[in-house]
Amino acid sequence: MKTLYLVRHAKASWKHDVEDHERPLKKRGRKDSALVSDEVKTKITPPQKLISSDAVRALATAKYFKEALEIPDANFEANHILYDFRGANTMRFIKSLDDDLDRVMIVGHNHAFTSIVNMMGDKYIENLPTCGFAKIKFDEDHWADIVTGETVLTIFPRDLKL
Repeated sequence: MKTLYLVRHAKASWKHDVEDHERPLKKRGRKDSALVSDEVKTKITPPQKLISSDAVRALATAKYFKEALEIPDANFEANHILYDFRGANTMRFIKSLDDDLDRVMIVGHNHAFTSIVNMMGDKYIENLPTCGFAKIKFDEDHWADIVTGETVLTIFPRDLKL
């Protein structure tokens, strides 16, 4: 059994004159990251590994989840392959994960993540919002064999705000 946790990076700021890869989180993104990661930690078994896109906004989001889920440094990494908007590189990355890992969290970007959640899960999601979380379980022993699993949990920032 394999479990994939997907987190779309939180809201990024456009006010800085930087390349896309270097855009930081805006204040709302930081608040949403804290809010969602605190909720997620009460609902899941922590991943054995947390892997993030190396974009500044994705890494900043991932660090909130790393802290909330108490992921050791050795089980946290950034990977440029996840700086992917179409999803093909991310799908290849997921399917190449080490089979010793049963629970993995990845942090990345749209449109890739909405597409992947809809391709791999059994619940249609119109749009995985910024800082949106999805948990998909697969009845497979090998990451290379996963196709469609069960979307067992979604957490979106808007659902946590009063």
